[in-house]
Amino acid sequence: MIQPIMKDPLFLAQKSEEAAAEDLPIAEDLADTLKAHLDHCVGMAANMIGKRKRIIAVCNGPVLLTMINPRITVRSGRYEAEEGCLSLQGTRKAVRYREITVTWQDTALKQRTGTFRDFPAQIIQHEIDHCDGILI
Repeated sequence: MIQPIMKDPLFLAQKSEEAAAEDLPIAEDLADTLKAHLDHCVGMAANMIGKRKRIIAVCNGPVLLTMINPRITVRSGRYEAEEGCLSLQGTRKAVRYREITVTWQDTALKQRTGTFRDFPAQIIQHEIDHCDGILI
């Protein structure tokens, strides 16, 4: 179900909790909400729909990828970016990495590992920052 976008910076600045099987409906709502905003948004974290769980949904090319409990394990190619956010007005500078390796659980709660480069990597880093309570 499409959810309203959370815009309260005090809520968004709180760290998210680990997600579990009972949080899978949040992952579905998050994916539905991102799909509804694809004309101007390429990634979302669960706190952006008012749920403090470590769940993100991102566009990886034409594929919408939902990650539960994502963690970046390897980073390389540091650079500075300027990013906007659906939950916050304006743009902000952020340090990003051109290539990252991420571990996460998929929506079947199966452990996954993947390496992402360039724009998909930037999107994932932005959404993981949301999970960590870092306002971009």
